[in-house]
Amino acid sequence: MRRAAGAQKRLFEAEPTIAGRTVYEGVGEGGDHSLALDRRCEDIVFAELERLHAESGNPFTAISEERGEVVFGDAAAPWRVVIDPIDGSLNARRTIPAHCLSVAVASGPSMADVEWGFVHAFGTGEEFTARKGGGAAVNGRELRAEGPGYGLEVVGIESADPERIAPVVAALTGKAYRVRVIGSVAITLCYVAAGRLDGMLSARTCRSVDAAAAQLIVSEAGGVVEFAGLALDEADLGLDARYPVLAALDPELLDTVRDVQALAPRS
Repeated sequence: MRRAAGAQKRLFEAEPTIAGRTVYEGVGEGGDHSLALDRRCEDIVFAELERLHAESGNPFTAISEERGEVVFGDAAAPWRVVIDPIDGSLNARRTIPAHCLSVAVASGPSMADVEWGFVHAFGTGEEFTARKGGGAAVNGRELRAEGPGYGLEVVGIESADPERIAPVVAALTGKAYRVRVIGSVAITLCYVAAGRLDGMLSARTCRSVDAAAAQLIVSEAGGVVEFAGLALDEADLGLDARYPVLAALDPELLDTVRDVQALAPRS
């Protein structure tokens, strides 16, 4: 995945303009209009997966925003690789540097089965990783979900349609000091894992590919994450799965974020 991130970085550098990045190629399996840039980034990741499968022979199913489910070897194998080639596509298209490559490896069909998470943030060059039961790291340094202890000092909001976030922002009045809208679910979750944000919530539903890797990074860093009140073993990794996500540094802060998220529209 480091090779993939390096190749994507060179792709972004080769097309630095908004006009050049605003080229669409049909509709992806996730249901969104696909940027040509999204598809090129996905091709880069799949080239690495094809190499991995050819060298190891290990069977798995890749779940990706553009191609959907792609079986490598044996559809009955439990392993899944969950990919968002560009989380924060609008940022990438508008040359705002807050976008990332997100990849999760899971031993089964749910969020609880995610064993390894990788998020490469292109704007900062940071690599967030986690291994189930083995902790989380940023650029190889241990990651801890620890803030300054001021409660909800800074809260991240994702899916920033003004109509959707208006009731959420209103509900945060008196509960949070500041809000931040980064434009990438995965990066925002990683910022909770790093203690940069005290909590985050999505103002609309997100897909499994957006959050699969980063939710493990939050948990392994000592934070808490939740999908629409579901237990993690009830939150499916399939591309059709949709649910709001919220996270915080501790359960008490999560309770407050959950109360606020309840006011967000539900579609």
